Amino acid sequence: MNWLGAVVRFVVSALVLMAVGWLLPGIKVNGFIGALIAAAVIAILGYIVELILGERISPRSRGIVGFITAAVVIYVAQFIVPAYLSVSLVGSLLAAFVIGLIDAFVPTELR
Repeated sequence: MNWLGAVVRFVVSALVLMAVGWLLPGIKVNGFIGALIAAAVIAILGYIVELILGERISPRSRGIVGFITAAVVIYVAQFIVPAYLSVSLVGSLLAAFVIGLIDAFVPTELR
């Protein structure tokens, strides 16, 4: 992936995160810069989970394990950047579900 592709991926991820924060209860994102920072933290946490547990448990994988992993990653991200992201437990589950649906139709990564 080139640099432009990575930038586009983070911008799209931030926009999706902002939309989810606007649409769903239990998740609050503070502005576009906050959404960019939160998207970067979520991507880094997802990468770390993938390194530790393998690609089969990746937040990008389909299925219940990937869904739960994505919800945990979103929930944990709020503790790393509390000024930019606030998520309840139910909010993280709803966000993981909606983000998974959006990713199914508009993938944020080249497959």
